[in-house]
Amino acid sequence: MIEIRQLCKKFGENLIFDRVDLSIGQGDSVVIIGPSGCGKSTLLRCINRLETPTSGQILLNGENILAPDTDVDRLRSKVGMVYQSFNLFSHLNVLENMILAPMKVNRLPKQQAIAEALDLLALVGMENRKFHLPPQLSGGQKQRVAIARCLIMHPEVILFDEPTSALDPTMVDEVQSVILRLVRDGLTSVMVTHEMDFARAMAKKVVFMEEQGIYETGTPEQIFDSPEREKTRTFVAKLKVYEEQITLANLDIYSFMSRVKQYCIPYGFTPRQMNMILSIYEELIFRIINSGAAGRAVFRLRCSDRNDFKDVYLEFPELNRSPLTHPAVDELGVRILRKMVAAETCPESREGALLHFTIAG
Repeated sequence: MIEIRQLCKKFGENLIFDRVDLSIGQGDSVVIIGPSGCGKSTLLRCINRLETPTSGQILLNGENILAPDTDVDRLRSKVGMVYQSFNLFSHLNVLENMILAPMKVNRLPKQQAIAEALDLLALVGMENRKFHLPPQLSGGQKQRVAIARCLIMHPEVILFDEPTSALDPTMVDEVQSVILRLVRDGLTSVMVTHEMDFARAMAKKVVFMEEQGIYETGTPEQIFDSPEREKTRTFVAKLKVYEEQITLANLDIYSFMSRVKQYCIPYGFTPRQMNMILSIYEELIFRIINSGAAGRAVFRLRCSDRNDFKDVYLEFPELNRSPLTHPAVDELGVRILRKMVAAETCPESREGALLHFTIAG
């Protein structure tokens, strides 16, 4: 369906990517991952001509879409795009947003456009919001409307540019569920995302971009579980780490624990492990920072390759003694935590005190 050959993109003298080759077949779901700034979104924008490549070819069903005489409007009706920022017209209600493009671009009669729009809104669970204006919708609802608006143009392929990155964590699932359903129904798609658990679930092919191009390509199992190349292994390993610096002055405990939970869920943390993490927070971080002995702590979680164990690292850069001997921590709390300590740095080191806990399943 789509063949990308030796594609190069520069902004002035700045090379974004070079010699990109990629094949996307009918019904494929391709996920592009990689560090920020590696050209993932720029590659998507080249596929539907929002950006013009510096050189190379992009073929859609054998037709070179980079040819000077390409009808870009017709191309974009075949290659739809869903953005992270929704791009709905705020002065039009949901139904009006849906029917505008098919009537203007595809010359669809209004009643036919309305009928198709209502069917698609039902598909994404938004038929009861058809007369709402975008400001009256949540972020997840706006994105579901944006997906339906893209589908009404009957595209041959849809490009998703980080479709959940602008959403509150509570809204991510509703959008991911819609996309996953479409992909499983055979939608051809290319997606840029930082949601690796979702990428694993929906992708047939994962593309890792690095070094100004495509660095490694494979199935989700190959890329996430046993990547062949070093930078891919490093990138995937970093995805399994959650880190946050904590200070009492601006800490919202409920928001913090929600973020920790969002990290833990896709990596299979058990309820027991979650409770132990909460105990570490309550016994060490909260008590010590609240006592005024240390103004900040660094909290780090890592999903270990050992399936039955999870690692918690806790650093107090300003503390010159072991956290487990601090008077702010009660004796029962110390006994509980001592059973999980895997390592402890010398508290007299300049880096301060560092504890490594391992939590069994």
